[in-house]
Amino acid sequence: MNTGSDDPGEVAVAADETRADRAETGQEVERGLGSRAPEFVKARRVLHLSWQVGVFVVGLAVVGAGIVMLPLPGPGWVVIFGGMAIWATEFVWAQLVLRWTKRKVTEAAHRALDPRVRRRNITLTVIGLVIIGVLAGIYLWKFGLVMPWKIKDQ
Repeated sequence: MNTGSDDPGEVAVAADETRADRAETGQEVERGLGSRAPEFVKARRVLHLSWQVGVFVVGLAVVGAGIVMLPLPGPGWVVIFGGMAIWATEFVWAQLVLRWTKRKVTEAAHRALDPRVRRRNITLTVIGLVIIGVLAGIYLWKFGLVMPWKIKDQ
């Protein structure tokens, strides 16, 4: 990925507005891409590489736990995105994935709040509930309310 410079330590920053302008208007201040390790860590190559390996291992453990939680009880997707956020503290690719995910979630939320879409979803939900109610009524009319266990045998 080309960030516009071959110098180590350079980060890509949006050039449309300054951070001060965005902070004054109340907009979210977006940091540049790149490592967020402390400066004394970045200054030493071996220490920085060790830092990146540690961040990668911790992020991998969190993402792995999230993947395990997908079929098991637990907040799987939340934990996976938490692991991605850990990776994003150090890796540009994870920062870009999180930005893309945030943009897609925001777009989906705006689409879901569209009045036509909300009306359609409410209509489909009501139709589904009516169908389930009719089927439950037919079952109860035909078989009655019978418990699957026999209490009288005790």
